[in-house]
Amino acid sequence: MAGEKTILVVDDDPDIVETTRMVLESAGYRVETAANGTEGLKKAREVLPDAIVLDIMMDRESEGFHVSYELRKGEDTKDIPILVLSAIGQKSGFQFSPEEDGDYLPVDSYMEKPLEPKALVQKIGELLKK
Repeated sequence: MAGEKTILVVDDDPDIVETTRMVLESAGYRVETAANGTEGLKKAREVLPDAIVLDIMMDRESEGFHVSYELRKGEDTKDIPILVLSAIGQKSGFQFSPEEDGDYLPVDSYMEKPLEPKALVQKIGELLKK
């Protein structure tokens, strides 16, 4: 069980937010949400979640990149694990990897949409153990 760990979900698609919330809450996590990058940064600084699930393409196509940079620069937020959950690979044709692309996408893990519930819960569990 998640032991009351808090996950912040930052995505502009309300259906994705609700689905992700249901999946994570059913696994025992407490979930906070934000509908865009600005709101996500503010909430991350207020809540200091145990992990963040972040979309890339929100109000701007590269908004998630900027959010991840800002989180990594913040003293309080720099060590929060970030999982990107995005369809940017499908839409752009580029495949992203935190190991190879960490300079411009400073996150801990990457998953493509559509959401795979079991894989999401497993990945969050792995990130929280680091």
